[in-house]
Amino acid sequence: MDSLIQTLAIYAIPVIFAITLHEAAHGYVARHFGDPTAWQLGRITLNPIKHVDMMGTIIVPTMILIASKIAGSSGILFGWAKPVPVNFGRLRNPKKDMLWVAAAGPGANLVMALGWAALLKLSVSMPESVYSLPLGEMARAGVNVNAVLMLLNLLPLPPLDGGRIAVSLLPHRAAWQFAKLEPYGFVILLVLLFTGLLDFWLIPLMRIFLMTIKALFGF
Repeated sequence: MDSLIQTLAIYAIPVIFAITLHEAAHGYVARHFGDPTAWQLGRITLNPIKHVDMMGTIIVPTMILIASKIAGSSGILFGWAKPVPVNFGRLRNPKKDMLWVAAAGPGANLVMALGWAALLKLSVSMPESVYSLPLGEMARAGVNVNAVLMLLNLLPLPPLDGGRIAVSLLPHRAAWQFAKLEPYGFVILLVLLFTGLLDFWLIPLMRIFLMTIKALFGF
């Protein structure tokens, strides 16, 4: 039980910020390209409370952590926040600007992963103390969580960010046909997750990303 509580405490801050700042980034970039919807609703904020979804931000990640701890495995930790409302029709160039709005979320996760990696490097260089070990574990969790969310959201499947990026890049007719997958996207994602097929996308990319982080920061 103590080990589980420690795990939850270590992952709490990285998970909440990884999920909520991902959403805030969408709103910020949407406003930059002409859609003030999220800003008008007070959703362009670094305050996690504004973005927390009880099920997706708290319950689902916690259940995955508990299940992984009990099974003694390292499951794919993921979750979601309240989606930031974006009215693509209000963007100055909807099809083109959609790419940047969609890419903002994974981009935020990339920045956070690099920030946590820098903090991990700092914790390693600190004299060993009661603070350095928990700080290092939290930083390591931050890198992993943001890497998973970034790569998962880049999966070219609507309504994930990668799907919206694909819609932006495809010719109009193909984009319109591809966008029709959006109502079924979450179901398809769950099927990929529970059949293990999602691992074929995530695991190799995770290895490449983490190796890159290690090379950049000299771990």
